Amino acid sequence: MLYAASGTSLTTVDLYDLLRLRVDVFVVEQECPYPELDGRDLLESTIHLWWRPETEVLGCLRLLDEGDVVRVGRVCTAASARGTGVGAKLMAAAVDRIGDRESVLGAQVQAQGLYARFGYTPEGESYLEDGIPHIAMRRRR
Repeated sequence: MLYAASGTSLTTVDLYDLLRLRVDVFVVEQECPYPELDGRDLLESTIHLWWRPETEVLGCLRLLDEGDVVRVGRVCTAASARGTGVGAKLMAAAVDRIGDRESVLGAQVQAQGLYARFGYTPEGESYLEDGIPHIAMRRRR
């Protein structure tokens, strides 16, 4: 089931589960030690979307309102749920929420096909972030 909450309305349990998944994927699995807690998760303007069919969060992302654009970030899917369409469900919900606003994201290069399905196009050259090739992508109005 798809859930959504602003940063100020997240429950402690939901926040814990989202952070746990993000740390499991980005820090442990992808071996990218970075400061996961960046002060933006609990902002009223931050929107979190996550997929929890039963008790475990299997995917999540967040939307950051940056004024002129919405930034899609922290997109991740649990290893056990990859290839099941969880990422596409989350992105469809994100695009629906974003509406006709312009949005951007930093895609891992191997995942840019997923984002392209939702109207995102690459901008510029690929770059390394935490040792993983990424590319900036934008979805125009």
